[in-house]
Amino acid sequence: MSGAANPSITPATAPRAPSFEQALRYWWKLGWISFGGPAGQIAIMHHELVERRRWISEGRFLHALNYCMVLPGPEAQQLATYIGWLMHRTWGGIVAGSLFVLPSLAVLIALSWLYMAYGHVPAIAGILYGIKPAVTAIVLHAAWRIGSRTLKSPPLWVIAAAAFAAIYFFAVPFPAIVLAAGVFGAAGGRVAPAQFTVAQAHGSGNAGQGAAVLDDTTPTPEHARFRAAHLAVVIGFGLLLWAGPLALLVWMSGSASTLAQMGWFFTKAALVTFGGAYAVLPYVVQGAVETYGWLTTPQMIDGLALGETSPGPLIMVVAFVGFVGGWSKQMFGPDQLFAAGALAATVATWFTFLPSFVFILAGGPLVESTHGQLRFTAPLTGITAAVVGVIVNLAVFFALHVLWPSGIGGKLDWISALIGLGAVLALFRWKAGVIPVIFACAAVGLAVTLLGLRSA
Repeated sequence: MSGAANPSITPATAPRAPSFEQALRYWWKLGWISFGGPAGQIAIMHHELVERRRWISEGRFLHALNYCMVLPGPEAQQLATYIGWLMHRTWGGIVAGSLFVLPSLAVLIALSWLYMAYGHVPAIAGILYGIKPAVTAIVLHAAWRIGSRTLKSPPLWVIAAAAFAAIYFFAVPFPAIVLAAGVFGAAGGRVAPAQFTVAQAHGSGNAGQGAAVLDDTTPTPEHARFRAAHLAVVIGFGLLLWAGPLALLVWMSGSASTLAQMGWFFTKAALVTFGGAYAVLPYVVQGAVETYGWLTTPQMIDGLALGETSPGPLIMVVAFVGFVGGWSKQMFGPDQLFAAGALAATVATWFTFLPSFVFILAGGPLVESTHGQLRFTAPLTGITAAVVGVIVNLAVFFALHVLWPSGIGGKLDWISALIGLGAVLALFRWKAGVIPVIFACAAVGLAVTLLGLRSA
């Protein structure tokens, strides 16, 4: 069954509930076409699941989305997991969430191998040269997009500015900034609640799509009802699936090994991804680039570009970080670079996404028991404001490395500056999409390189 509209089904009647196999085919397809970041991915799911297939109602879709936006982690992947779980129990959620990630992992492993094996070929180097300033503009645009939705009062502007200063001037760790912003937001919500109003969730269209399989009035499925025993089982299995692989990595290669360090590091990263992938990137840069030396800043910028042009959540850039780290550390020797990279990418992905499954499978029944408008909290509002300042810091950090590749006292790369300016105009003034901007800047970088207009 393709999910096409059935003429015999009117808006007043709900379509037939999809089988597990039908849902599996949809989640598999979604994993390969989920471009456009969280907003685009959520829009794709809304069009298919709410408007076209009518598997879930508008109200239930937004109810689930609001919960996912409160959580750390990629909200679009968590939303797919939630809907899959709601329709087909635990395995439905696992399949939906996994198929949202696995195609992206395969694509990024392939792209990372091409990057490491052939990245110094002049043509590819030229493409990457054009992409770097585009990525800087994209990060700046992300800060503006989140900030325009979040910074609605002077206290929130203060939090954003303080977060920027803390990470830029004093290198305060990102988790500490998240904690401080949450505490400030909680206090501010009590003292001046009007100053900590919350932005609405991603827009997803209008209500009134017609009756759905899981409609607003559909009783909560039996498996989705809250049970303390179920909560304990999910948390227990989640801890086992986290501690078991991490203990195995430590046993195989020691606690100081690259794989063990990645397991612990990406677990922490998964728990501080409030505000989406752009929010956690500074933390990844702090750890992966500056602390562990798994890759360089230019490589991180390239990885972000590859993540932007691949299906799946943007946080999948961790797969690139893992691959490059495993390759550069030559974990299995100089003759097994691909195997080392692929395993490290898989380890990074496992520990980054495992908490998201636990959050949904453990918290879903609690959310279903409070069917109604799920409100953002004041602490989350404070955290989201801090995220804006952190992302601005990331844009500045990238800009310094792209525009002054030899250091701030060196020569300005004016060609990169012009490419970056063009990307800024395209994104801010002409509202161009991220992928077209990346491809256009890549073409310019290739042309500049082939024409010999920049130094090698």
